[in-house]
Amino acid sequence: MGSPEIIEEGVYLIGGPNLSRSDDAASFIIDFDGELVMIDSGAGGSSRILKKNMEDCGLDPKAISTLILTHCHIDHIGSAPWFREQFGCRICMHDLDADAVEQGDPVMTAANWYETTFPPTHVDRRLTGGHEIMRFGGQELHCLHTPGHTPGSIVVYLDRAGKRILFGQDIHGPFMSSFRSDIGDWKKSMEKLIALQADILCEGHFGIFQPRASVEKYIRGYMRQY
Repeated sequence: MGSPEIIEEGVYLIGGPNLSRSDDAASFIIDFDGELVMIDSGAGGSSRILKKNMEDCGLDPKAISTLILTHCHIDHIGSAPWFREQFGCRICMHDLDADAVEQGDPVMTAANWYETTFPPTHVDRRLTGGHEIMRFGGQELHCLHTPGHTPGSIVVYLDRAGKRILFGQDIHGPFMSSFRSDIGDWKKSMEKLIALQADILCEGHFGIFQPRASVEKYIRGYMRQY
């Protein structure tokens, strides 16, 4: 296994196939002057590894105020119940994917793909707009609704140290009727991402892409496939 990675000032990669477990999507921490925001939480079997990786970066897990889930799939939401129970953080995601999490839906969460289950888990804040801004310590974190992979997929982005950092977890899909995927919606969502002109893309499964030209090339590469 590798070591946690500092992506930019106060932005950390703490989980993923090479950092925690092979079934985990990437998990990130953003430090807002001591208040921490977590983006996605792995598939559920690596909770303590994610905690240790945070501590190895000098971060206190008890400082996590908010856990943002980019969509409802198990490899992104698995440890959310554990982090809330252990540290009292609130869970935030888009309204259109929240029911699957609150019901522990085995199909919409893709838990059946992983031959596991996900416990019904309350979502503390449901995002309903196309673009919502959350503020932490006077700084802005943007949540952009990007349906396609699932109805409630979102990306998260912020501007820091002169760079726009985009957390676009499952840009590549897959697209399944059981996930209520919509290719038409997805293509519109990808155009929104390109328009953001992000300098750094933190993707959920395939790594970190930079500079800006590499981010756009990655997104357009998938658009040409569908």
